[in-house]
Amino acid sequence: MSNDSAQPSSSEHEENKPSPLQNPRVRRILFVVVAIVLIGGALGFLRYHLYGRFQQSTNDAYVQADAVTVAPKVSGYVEQVFVIDNQNVKAGQPLVRIDPRDYRAQTAQFRAQIDVARANASGVDAQILEQRAAIVRAQADVAAARADAGFAQAEYARYKPLGESGAETREKVAELRNQAALAAAKLDGARAALDSARRRIGTLQAQVLQAKAQGEAARAQLSAASTDVEATVVRAAVDGRIGDKSVRQGQFVQAATRMMSVVPTHDLYIEANFKETQLGLMRVGQPVKVEVDALPGVDIPGRIASISPGTGAQFSVLPPQNATGNFTKIVQRIPVRIAISPGPETRALLVPGMSVDVTVDTRSAKGAADRVREEQERHNARTGR
Repeated sequence: MSNDSAQPSSSEHEENKPSPLQNPRVRRILFVVVAIVLIGGALGFLRYHLYGRFQQSTNDAYVQADAVTVAPKVSGYVEQVFVIDNQNVKAGQPLVRIDPRDYRAQTAQFRAQIDVARANASGVDAQILEQRAAIVRAQADVAAARADAGFAQAEYARYKPLGESGAETREKVAELRNQAALAAAKLDGARAALDSARRRIGTLQAQVLQAKAQGEAARAQLSAASTDVEATVVRAAVDGRIGDKSVRQGQFVQAATRMMSVVPTHDLYIEANFKETQLGLMRVGQPVKVEVDALPGVDIPGRIASISPGTGAQFSVLPPQNATGNFTKIVQRIPVRIAISPGPETRALLVPGMSVDVTVDTRSAKGAADRVREEQERHNARTGR
C-alpha cells in the first residue's frame, strides 16, 4: 500500500474544517455588528420621524437685495461724477452733478416775475390811495351841488307865486326854474362821479388781487425751479454699494434714465423657490439654515419673512394658459422670502445673485395638516357636503 493512498485528500480536509460561525469570537463580532446596524437603523428612523421629515430643502435659492435704480429728475449734461464702480456710499451722499446753469436762470426769471408782481401790486395800492382822495373830493362836490340845488329850488319856489300873481316877471321865474334844473343836474352828475369813484376802488382792489395771484404763481414756479436746481445733484437714496454704473462726465442724460444702481448690501435676503409640495407646513417665522455655495460649511441662520401670494409662473410676463392645447402637469414653485442674520465678515462677502442652499425647519407646524383636514371635515359636515 502506497503513502499516497494512506493520506487524506485536500477536499476531504476542507470538508472536515470547522465553520467560522462556530467560533465564539466571530459570533460575538457578528452580534455586535448586527446590533449596531439595528440600533443605527432605529436611531435613523427615529431621527427622520422626529426631525428629518420636517426639514424642507431646496437649492433653487439666491441672495437678493432691493437695489435702487439711480436716475436724474432733470435732463442735462453731466458736470461731475463723484463715485466709482463698486464704491460704498451713504444715504444722501452726492453721486452725480448735472450742469445747473439753465435751471438757475429759470429761478432768476421767476424771481424777476415775483418782483414785477410785487411792484404792480404796490402801484395799484398807490392808485387806491389816490382814488380815496378822489372820493373825498367827489363827496365834497356832491355836498356843494346839493347846496346849490337846494338854494336854486328854494329861489324858484319863492318866485313862482310872485310870477303867477304878476308881481314878478315871467322871465325871472323862468330863469330861476332853469337855474334849479341846472343845479339838480349838477347834483346828479356829482353823485354819479362819486359812485364811479367808489366803484373804481373795487376795480383797483381786483387789480391788486390779480398782481398778488401772479406773484403766487411766480413763487410756485420758483419753488419748482429751485427743486430742479437741487435735483441737479443726484444723491444716494439708501446706504449701499454702487453697481452697474454707466454714466460718464460730459454725457447728456435724460430725466428718468438709469445711470447706476445702489445695492443695499446691509439689507440682503434670500429668495428660495420651493416646490408647492413642500409648502404645506411652512409658516412665517420658522427657522432656516442657509449655506452659501461660495462659503461651503458655513451655516447662516435665518427665518421665513414672507411667502409669495402666487407662484412664480403667475407673475411672469406671459403666464401659462393651461386651458388651451394639451396639458402636462408640472410642479409649480413658490417664492419664499427668507431674512438672514450673517456676521459682519460674512455679510461683506455676500452679494445679490449668489446661489445658496436653504433648509427650513417646519416642526413648529407639526400637526397642522391634521388640523386642516379636521376643520375641512367639520365644514363639510355643516354644509352637508
